[in-house]
Amino acid sequence: MKRSLAEGDDDEGCESSAPAASKRRNHFATLINNELALKLEPNLRAWVREAVEKAFHSSFRCPVNQIGAPSQSRAYQLHFDGELGSTIFTASKVEPVRIFLYDVYSKTRITSGPLASIKLCVVVVDGEFTRDGREDWTEVEFSNNIVNAREGRRPLLAGDLVIQLRNGVGYLGDINFTDNSSWIRSRKFRLGVRVVSNSGSVVREGLSKAFAVKDHRGELYKKHYPPFLNDEVWRLEKIAKDGAYHTSLAEIGISSVKGFLRMYATSPSKLREILGCGSSNKSWDKIIQHATTCVVNDNEWYMYRVSESVALVFNSIWSVVGAILDGQNCLPVDKLDRSQMQMVERFKQQAYRNQDNIVPLEDHSIIDNQSMVFFNHHQIGLSNSLSLSQEAFVFPAEQGTDQLEMQMNSIPGSELQHLDQYGDPMPESSHRI
Repeated sequence: MKRSLAEGDDDEGCESSAPAASKRRNHFATLINNELALKLEPNLRAWVREAVEKAFHSSFRCPVNQIGAPSQSRAYQLHFDGELGSTIFTASKVEPVRIFLYDVYSKTRITSGPLASIKLCVVVVDGEFTRDGREDWTEVEFSNNIVNAREGRRPLLAGDLVIQLRNGVGYLGDINFTDNSSWIRSRKFRLGVRVVSNSGSVVREGLSKAFAVKDHRGELYKKHYPPFLNDEVWRLEKIAKDGAYHTSLAEIGISSVKGFLRMYATSPSKLREILGCGSSNKSWDKIIQHATTCVVNDNEWYMYRVSESVALVFNSIWSVVGAILDGQNCLPVDKLDRSQMQMVERFKQQAYRNQDNIVPLEDHSIIDNQSMVFFNHHQIGLSNSLSLSQEAFVFPAEQGTDQLEMQMNSIPGSELQHLDQYGDPMPESSHRI
């Protein structure tokens, strides 16, 4: 009975302790599960993210029959809408060119959806990349052509290198180059933009046109297009600062573009001789071609008086723009007839040999408003100016010396009745009958 009672007591104790043991097991399992979940959570998140990204990318891929090479699966491309210029200087801000995203197949811009708000990063690419103009490069090809900084140098680009697209459009931020491009084989860079997490992206990278990057010190010596009258003469092409041409011009007192153009108008052969161009036309042609794009619009006029009633009007670089032949009316050169233009050419050569007598025209009332408008119009760019070279005037034989002499005799002022071949008055003894 004792054993039975004891066994009975034991059974009753077991029954009473069972719920407690069960609770302990459940609590232990909960602790293990929580700890395991904490450890697995990062991996689970990564797996879920990867699965979502794969699903997202696959939804934008081309149909199977359009997939050939890996590059063809990228149905969208970034595009630079504008140019950065042919030369950029280090430490100078790059132009804020617009960048947009478009569909490669439909050629339409993407302005909505997830891709219209992606983030881009800006990189430097070799200028030789896609020189042939192709636009179907692969992601690997693009990555292989990214240019990194030289060893021991700062990163090639400084500034805001991340672009956020909004409605499919973004802009280059405040960025600048820290090194020139002369050290790579192509001697040129391109800017490239690509999606920040580009691996496996359906968006093909964007590329700018190639350009050279020069040290900012070179900006101080760059040429001006077009040059200005008051520019130093070494701003012209082929004339290097402190170079041979610059030194030769300085020796004869020519320091500005205006001075250069004056000598080109008055003594082109002598100017060419001073520069030492000799029989070589290449350098000479380059210099003159650049110089004659100069804008002459400074309303600066000069006069050379031949007699009381005859005078020539010059602009600031001493090109003839008008003539007074009757003591009253100032005629633009394109209003003169052939014989008058022949005389003006002779008077002009006379003026060039007596440059001290070419004086500023202070009284602009001599030139009427209509002529003033004409003069200003014909000064904009010397390539448009009228040249009064003697070769431009060819007279038939029957209109030769006799007609020219009659025209000269019709001009008031007896000193103009007999001029030599240069327009200078002839000694009286030489024209006596």
